[in-house]
Amino acid sequence: MGNGEIGADDALIDGRRRPGVQQSLPDRVTQDNEGAVRPPSLEAFPTDQIPVPDRWRLVKTLCPLKNSLFPNVEATCHSPFDPYHQNFLKGDRPIDIASKPKWLPIKGDDWFLALTGISDTIIEPRTFPTPVSRQVNARPGSTDVFGKGESVVAAQTFIVGGSLIKGSTVFMPPIIEYRLILAYNMSYVDVNERRVLDVRPGRKSHRFDDFLGLQEAFIDYHLRNTSDRFDFDSVRVGVQPFQADFRGFLFNDNQLGIRFFGNRDNNRFQYNLAAFWRMEKDTNSGLNDPTQRLRDDYVFFANLYRQDFPLAGLTSQVTAVVNVNREDRTKLDDNGFPVRPALLGDLRPRHYDVSYLGYNADGRIGRMNLTASVYGALGEDRNNFFTGRPAKIRAYFAAAEASYDVNFLRFRVSGLYASGDKKPFNDTEAGFDAIFENPVFAGADTSYNIRQTIPFAGGGRVIALTGRNGLLNSLRSSKEQGQSNFNNPGTVLLGAGVDADVTARFRISGNLNKLWFAHTQVLQRLRNEGSIPKDFGWDYSVATIYRPSAIQNVVFRLSAAVLQPSKGFRDLFDNDQGQKRYYSVLFNTILSF
Repeated sequence: MGNGEIGADDALIDGRRRPGVQQSLPDRVTQDNEGAVRPPSLEAFPTDQIPVPDRWRLVKTLCPLKNSLFPNVEATCHSPFDPYHQNFLKGDRPIDIASKPKWLPIKGDDWFLALTGISDTIIEPRTFPTPVSRQVNARPGSTDVFGKGESVVAAQTFIVGGSLIKGSTVFMPPIIEYRLILAYNMSYVDVNERRVLDVRPGRKSHRFDDFLGLQEAFIDYHLRNTSDRFDFDSVRVGVQPFQADFRGFLFNDNQLGIRFFGNRDNNRFQYNLAAFWRMEKDTNSGLNDPTQRLRDDYVFFANLYRQDFPLAGLTSQVTAVVNVNREDRTKLDDNGFPVRPALLGDLRPRHYDVSYLGYNADGRIGRMNLTASVYGALGEDRNNFFTGRPAKIRAYFAAAEASYDVNFLRFRVSGLYASGDKKPFNDTEAGFDAIFENPVFAGADTSYNIRQTIPFAGGGRVIALTGRNGLLNSLRSSKEQGQSNFNNPGTVLLGAGVDADVTARFRISGNLNKLWFAHTQVLQRLRNEGSIPKDFGWDYSVATIYRPSAIQNVVFRLSAAVLQPSKGFRDLFDNDQGQKRYYSVLFNTILSF
């Protein structure tokens, strides 16, 4: 063959070799760029391709100023007051430094603004054992200890505030954060008896009140990263939220303090070291009152979380808490009732030191969801109100809730035991009490027993058997303003419930709880009765939750609960009005931005 052609015998198939024959190499590649031209301008590219400077400014790039070049992208642009889409006011993109206000002292292109706005509306008809005033009665002839228990509450709370944050918070904590949250509450309450809402008998049996509270005001500073996976140490100073355990059994509040926190080992370990100096709260709204002097009540926390321990899917937490109380001034609430010291015993000021040691778990074991808490309370009360002598504090608490999912249903069982004091006149206080409980357990505030305050008139008109949004039979003057009390009857609860996610927008929950006192000797001494049964009663409740957009920005909730008293409750609160049971209805609307 001529002209350099390769014959069939000399041809090679790609990927194969033949002995004695070597495939010829291709010509050497050379490069000559003389006369090369520059890349084309942006106008040369198709108009449906939009350059994006970075992922934070994606929304701004997709929403340019109105012009004829991008006529079809305006559908992706939304009002800055629309909370359902990415939004500059919610921290979805950085602050534009070029157009920032002059009074804002920030530099750099990694500052974010996140504003918060919440409207919380409550309408709540209810009944509860209402004491009859000795000085004046709302109804002539009312001579019973407990009168008509009907009441209605209407409350509106507006929560506004925001955060100024520096740094990308997708993978690491903020470099620094400034946060301020204010809450304004308006409430109207109507009851059927005098001297329930105000200590003065001449005041009417209804009340309107409003209050502006400081709920958060802190600086969060990132101290350092300890690994290339952004394990970190940070410090937070100011009024801040803190929850001691998964379900809020011991302490769940917004208080003034300093907190060191961080994580290790790819976030498998998390820790908190915190100290709080408790603020006084407004009586009727429960909001923080920064205009009053701080309480002589100090709380010190240390806890450690470990994920996937002792089993995969389960998070364990060990907690050590110390509460030091030195409140020796007499304190009246905004309605004139004494709250410190509580109207029990010799009325001397109480000082106490109590340490809580606890273990908490939350997570999954296979298909079962599990949460559990165990606490021991050890310390000393300088003045036992029964004896007037110092007393040791030795109390304990245990609670667990397990649930199992079947299709769209979640079945739950709950159990709780808080020890009670069965020897009031010895030198040991054995009734468990929390610092500031706010439990999410056994139906939470859908439950009548958790939602409603039950007054205990025998030991003083402002002593409550249970407080609002609380589980424990603590005999405190107030959860918000009173002191912990370890001379109490204790609490026992067994419950069952089911949550049904009928659709992504609509949920129905039902709960049934059986309640007992752990011991009733404290109640017997305060009421001067020979015996009081432990059987408290049955608590039935049902709740419906509707989220029109399947997210938390708009939530409607309607719930109802009934307390069917048993022998112990009837012995304490029976009346001549023929009330065989008590009810609570709650309508709640939450709008969030």
